[in-house]
Amino acid sequence: MTRRVLLHVGTPKTGTSYLQDVLFRNRELLEEHGVRYPAHRFDAHFLAALDLMRLPWGGLETEAVGAWDALAERVRDAEGTAVVSHEILATASRAQVERALTSLGHGRPGVEVHLVLSVRDLVRQLPAEWQENVKHRATLSFARFLDEVRDPARSSKVASWFWGVQEVPAILDRWGHALPPEHVHLVTVPAPGAPPDLLWQRFSHAFGLDDLPIDLHTDRGNPSLGVPETALVRRINQAVNRDVAPAQYRPLVRELLAHQTLSRRTGSPRLALPPEAVAWAQDLSRGWVEQVRDRGYDVVGDLEDLVGLAPRAAWSDPDAPAEDQVAGAAVDAVRALLLEHARRLETEEALRRELREAHEALERSYLRPSYRLREKVVRRLQSSGAGQRLLEVYRRVRGRSSRSA
Repeated sequence: MTRRVLLHVGTPKTGTSYLQDVLFRNRELLEEHGVRYPAHRFDAHFLAALDLMRLPWGGLETEAVGAWDALAERVRDAEGTAVVSHEILATASRAQVERALTSLGHGRPGVEVHLVLSVRDLVRQLPAEWQENVKHRATLSFARFLDEVRDPARSSKVASWFWGVQEVPAILDRWGHALPPEHVHLVTVPAPGAPPDLLWQRFSHAFGLDDLPIDLHTDRGNPSLGVPETALVRRINQAVNRDVAPAQYRPLVRELLAHQTLSRRTGSPRLALPPEAVAWAQDLSRGWVEQVRDRGYDVVGDLEDLVGLAPRAAWSDPDAPAEDQVAGAAVDAVRALLLEHARRLETEEALRRELREAHEALERSYLRPSYRLREKVVRRLQSSGAGQRLLEVYRRVRGRSSRSA
């Protein structure tokens, strides 16, 4: 029986977070129908991609050592169809592509490797990528970002990354050169105003999931921000990058502020390309469309979606936002941080109460408490950072008492 490997390599900002969460949440159902999405945690394929490409990522790369080989082994062991998906794979070098394809079984008898590339027009991708950079601590202005991306030399880190994950023909050259055209599937993101489920229908068709009763509910995604919200996050980055480590930045700024708070402010002006850059982006995309047509790949959707439409709304400059709108976003951000701080204080106070009660129970007891009881108390305290700190304080106090006795 032929085994199929569906390798989805991007691009970023094409609904990939939603796709991957749906696959992860439904992996048991998928396996019942002969489709394996091998992941023991939601970001398993992300870690595997970091490992394959040896990419630094705010310290997460230390968790990724060996992740690609482990994932590839699970894919090789799979019966039927296996799916691998992460958007940063788009920027892999040719040598990294060769290693990936070989490790997934390409070239072995009875194995078909299919490449899936989801693509969206540059008119939307350019502002989306700048915003994604901002949500990853970047401080450069939108104007500077566009200048660096449009520089023909492409010598900056910004330009190198952007074109590495967004230049469709080059990605197809690296990932698809060893595959027959009918095994390369291009999924286009629908134009603005399309039915909200159309992109999923295209993904479902490309992955062969059309007839499966998949639960499409997801709590995980990568929502967009408006102009004043993005400007606020950039100002926060400028103020805190030196003092806040990536491990603290991700949950507080990226998740709590950007994704859970500021993304809900849907009435703000939307981020878009400045009018003078739209024609340039569309012309470049038209050239890509012609190259894709000439190569004969399987297209799921409409290639014209890749050209993009000029935004209808008046352009709002994120480098010079309306200050009253930024102030409104800042109030919401402060509120979210205060509520989070209050929640953490309540958690710490509950742990303190538990510690006091446990200590009082031990002091009142005439008999030495059982090992099981002490172990239970200690494990409960060790389950959180606040509990660990309280346990350390308790140990120091008891140590001083013992020495003075």
